[in-house]
Formats: sequence, structure tokens, C-alpha cells
Amino acid sequence: MGKLFAKSAPDWTPLKVHLKQVAMASVVFAKYLGLDEKIAYHGALLHDIGKAHPFFQKRLNGARSAKVFRHEITSLLFLSAFPKNEWNSLIEMVVGHHKSIRNDVGEKGLLDLDEGYDYEDTHFGKWNEWSLDAIKLLNELGVECKQITKSDAKENLEYVLDFCRKSVRQKGCSEWRGLLMGADHFASALIDNTEKHLKGTFKTPDLSFFNRQHELFPLSYKETSSPKSHTIVVACTGAGKTDFLFRRCKRRVFYTLPFQASINAMFKRVAKDLEDKNPDLDIRVLHSTSAVVKRKKGNEESVLQSLFGSSIKILTPHQLASIAFGMKGFESLILDIKGCDVILDEIHTYTNVSQAIVLKLVAILKQMGCRIHIGTATMSSELYKRIIEILGNEVLEVKLTPAEMEQFNRHTVHKIDSFEDSYSIIKKLVDKDEKVLIVFNRVSRSQEAYTELQELYPDIPILLLHSRFKRGDRNDKEMSLLGLDDVGNPINEFNTSNKACIVVSTQIVEVSLDISFDVMITETAPIDSLAQRFGRVNRKRTKETIGITKKVYVIAPPKDKTDALPYDLKVLERSFEILKDNEILAENKLQEMIDMVYPTIDFMNIEEHSVFKSDGRITIEKLTHRKSILFDLLDIDSVSCICENEQEEYENTDYETRLKLEIPVRYWNVKDMNQSEKGNRPFIIPDLAYDLDLGLDIKKIKASNFDFNNQLL
Repeated sequence: MGKLFAKSAPDWTPLKVHLKQVAMASVVFAKYLGLDEKIAYHGALLHDIGKAHPFFQKRLNGARSAKVFRHEITSLLFLSAFPKNEWNSLIEMVVGHHKSIRNDVGEKGLLDLDEGYDYEDTHFGKWNEWSLDAIKLLNELGVECKQITKSDAKENLEYVLDFCRKSVRQKGCSEWRGLLMGADHFASALIDNTEKHLKGTFKTPDLSFFNRQHELFPLSYKETSSPKSHTIVVACTGAGKTDFLFRRCKRRVFYTLPFQASINAMFKRVAKDLEDKNPDLDIRVLHSTSAVVKRKKGNEESVLQSLFGSSIKILTPHQLASIAFGMKGFESLILDIKGCDVILDEIHTYTNVSQAIVLKLVAILKQMGCRIHIGTATMSSELYKRIIEILGNEVLEVKLTPAEMEQFNRHTVHKIDSFEDSYSIIKKLVDKDEKVLIVFNRVSRSQEAYTELQELYPDIPILLLHSRFKRGDRNDKEMSLLGLDDVGNPINEFNTSNKACIVVSTQIVEVSLDISFDVMITETAPIDSLAQRFGRVNRKRTKETIGITKKVYVIAPPKDKTDALPYDLKVLERSFEILKDNEILAENKLQEMIDMVYPTIDFMNIEEHSVFKSDGRITIEKLTHRKSILFDLLDIDSVSCICENEQEEYENTDYETRLKLEIPVRYWNVKDMNQSEKGNRPFIIPDLAYDLDLGLDIKKIKASNFDFNNQLL
């Protein structure tokens, strides 16, 4: 029995151990959700028992075959080992815990397989030999079961097929499927630590840390107690929105930041803030890169799921949107989030599609009994009005007074024609020991500027930060930018330095990075984005600095639509035009400026794409999930890649280390590269395409740049 495995390298988890760990998680989750714990236990034992099949065991050891083999199907051949009154629930747990049972992206769902599919040759195999090992294992795990004949197994399969054909004629979600997917992911991620971490699940965090008050943060004095369930706060960056939103929470918390934000930085910040009162806090972060698998007939987006039951999760709204579109794992996410507090922080959005998704998400979360708390420094009046319409009269609305807003006038705007015009400005700033933050809208442009500035200022600390670094390297660079050590003490680098330094970045600095530079030079972005960027300059206020402004230089927008991407050229032109040259940006005028840049919003009708309709109906076929809709709607095609010399390490290490090695990249830049079969199935790129200082250079992702020795190996 010790020779049967559920997972291959690096874990080589024995099948018996994996089934026990998933069963433990399933029972804990079922208790929390009010579901039958016995059925949950049985479903967990059944879900992977089919991995005892010799075909699967050989595959774990590297054997390859053109035959289609699904362990979920083989597991269900043992259905009759369990009480018949549990069968339907058990099928829901097992049959779709990896695949959609119909219209699966790889056409490997149970109902996708041809009617003439040869189960006899593959899934049954030498039944009378290997099935005895599976029965023995079930007996050891507490299921009293005698031998199941091949005839019984065939009858079990027919029952499963008939049940699934009926299920897809129904509409809705399966709680049992969501439960098993959550438990399977939990146990697979934690392995031997499963039992230990289960003790910390579903704990409401102690958020009393955020009750702190300070006269420089006006929101810290605003009352949060209210019978109203939901919240919307409009206030300047640095006014204390994050603290206020957390103070409004009473349950487990899902905290979202915009897609491009540094969710790692916020994760570290919140974890550090809450550590004293929550020594065993289960706080998780979901990375935004999706796992995309190359298939002949399209791609599938598998939204990464954090561990079920965590006290606090930090993620993006687009990951929550998997619920609206019925994408893989959506049932598990529904079970996890319903009834929780959800913070949507800085939901300024740039497209009608993104705004429509946010509105749809707010409506769905409200239906699920969530308390929704929205914070923004920059939101159009039209979007604000729509959110209030959805949430009704259950919203606590909080805004700063005009006098309070005036205390946040921190920036004097200066317009320049090009980045080249800033060279003389930078020289003067460096000579005065100023900290300079330069922001571009594209990674390639930031890389070019970084290289130029390194040549001009070889003796000045210069840092480049954008989204196309290995996650581990980006973490290190963010810590260097923040100027803090691992425990949060200043190290006199960049943000905490008193000497001249330059940071070149993209829009990832707009949100969540708590930095305060002396001067900014930035390309024109939408006015709401610019306001966020400006918040990284002169951010650290004191009584003495109130009323003192610092300079932000805004580069005129390009002439060509393509050069304006990822933004709309007309929005950039209106944003640049509305800024007054050589004048202080008045915070109490910002809302008016935003509404002038966005006079109307053409909200996309997202209803046809969502499986949750406004009338409460759920239109997705049961036990299925949708293919990637976010790719098409949002033009998000972010996937992972890894360097060729790290492939072996990636494929033989743990989950956390794998994440650190991954580099986010657009699918079309790597679509012709090979993929690893492990983890998030990253694409393999040449070592020459990656540099520790510059990050990923997509122009160097080509076959001719691979190391010949690696190719031979």
C-alpha cells in the first residue's frame, strides 16, 4: 500500500495520506457550512481512490500514453462501496473536481468523451487485480467494503453517466463540488501541515489594531458604528481609508486591490499590523497571474484559489469575478466568501467593461449576504451613483469635509512635452539630494529609461520596478523600495533614504505601496490614475508640512492611439488638458475633474456573460464551469513563465518556491514556447530573456536564445 501515490515529485504524497488529509479538511469545512460530515468524509475518500489504477501510478513515474485516462472516472467505479442514499452527493464531489463534466476545455469531461470510448481498456484495466488494492485502502480508512465485481463497477459507471446527463439539464451550483475542490486544494497545498492549519480556519480576525487615531488622518476620527451593512468612503490618499474600512468589518475579510496593484506589499503590511493581536492569523494572498494550458481548441483560465477558510484574503476584483462568470473553482469561492466582509479598495477603473464587472460583483456579493465596503480617492459620480442604487439604503456614506480635504493639497503640477525634457530637472533634483519617482505606462519604456539613467548617474542608487520580474525578485525589490528590512525597520534605502535616489516604475506603484518621494515625473495617465500616482509623493504628512506642496511633472500624451495603450488616447488628452500648469492640484476639485474627463460612462451590459442574473437565476449547467471569459472581456492574457535553468528546480520544489520563480507575461509573447507540466504550467523561456535588474525582455523570447546544453538535457 505504501507504493501507491497521489502526487509525484517533489512531494510523492502517498495515496492513503492524501485521502486522509482531504477527508480531514472536508469534515471541517462541512461542519462550518452545515453539510453532512459523513458524506463529506466519504466523498473525500472516494475522490482520488481511482489513482490506485496502475495506469495512473505509471504516469506518476513518467510513463506517457496517448490514451485518455481520468482518475475521477476510475474513482467512481467504487461508488457502491458507500450507502446508496449518499451516491448523488458523492458523484457531485468527485466527477467534476478537476474538469467540467461537459464542454471541458480539453474535451476530457465525463460527458465530452465519445460514446464509443474504451473504458474497458483504460479505466477498468486488470480490474480483479488492482481494485483489490483500492478496496483494501478504503477498508483501512474506515469504509467497510467487500470486493466490487467488474459487473458492479460497470453498473456504478452507468449510474454516474445517467446522473450527470440529468445534472446538466439542471441549472445551478453544487455545494458538494465546491466543498471537495476547496478541501482538495487545501490538503494538496499544505500536505503534512493540513491538520495543524485546519485548527485556524474560519476564525474572525481581531481588527482592533485599526482603532488607532491620529490627527493627521481625519478618517481615524470618523464613527464606524452603524446599523447599515455596507460602506462607501471617498477620501484623499493618505487619509486613513484602509484603517476605516477594516474597522467596519465584523467577520472574515476578503480585501481586494486593483489588478495592477502590489498585493504582496499590502499582504505584508496587513500581516505585520495584525500580528500582535493575531499571532496565528491565517492570512493569504492570491496572485493575479492565471494558469493557462495550451490546448488545440482554446485556453482555460484557472483562477488561483487561496486556502479555504482563511481569516483574511488579499486578491483582485477580477479573481472574485470568477464567481460571476462561473469559471473553474467558482463554487468553492462562493462557499468561502458568502457572509464575509469584502473590502473593494481603490476601485477606480479605466474601461466600461471593468466598471460593469465591479457593479455585477457588488450585486452578487450582496445576494450572498456579504457586507461590502468600498474605498476610493477617485471615482466618477456616475459609478458612485450606480453602486448606491445596488446597495440601497444600507450604505454608510463617508466623505471628508472641504476643510479636511484642503489639508491634503500636496502637489504642484508642471507640464512638460517629453521625458527628454526632464533630464535637466532630474540633474537638479539629484544635486539637491531629492528622491525622484519616475512612472511610465509601459514596461518596455521603463526599462529603456532605467538603462539611460544608469549611464547618466552611475553613482546614484537607481531601482527599476514593474510587473515582469520573478515574483521572488519583485518581492525583494519592493522591500528595497520601501526601505525596510524583514521586520519593518528602516534601512535608509530609497523610501527611507535621506540621499538622492531614483526609482523608475510602471503603474504598479499607484496603489498599496506606502512610499513618500520628493518629486514625481510621470507619463500622462487617466486623471483618476494620476491622482493615485501623485499620492506616492509628499505622502508622509506632519503638522509642519501641511500646506507645503511638492512638484509632479506630467509628460504630454502621445499623438498615436497605439502609443497611448494600455489607455484610451482621448481620456489621456482630456486628463492632461484639465490639469493646470504651475498650479496646486486642489483635492476638493478632483471629483469635478474626474467627472469632466468621464462625462458619461457607457457601462457594458455584462448580464449576457454572467451566470448570475439580476433576477436571481443561476444559468450555468450543474457540475460544469465556463471557459475563460475574462481573457476576452478584459484583454487579460497574463500567464506564467520560468527561465530554462530553473525548470528542474520548479518541477521538484514546493508551492511557495514555485511562485517565487514565476514571471507574469502576456500569453501571446510565449505561446510558441514549451510548457512545464507542473504547478501553474509555466512556459519555459531562455535565460537570456531575463535580467535581475531589468526583468523580462520579451524581445529575447525566441528559440534561438535557448542554451543548447539545456536543450540536449
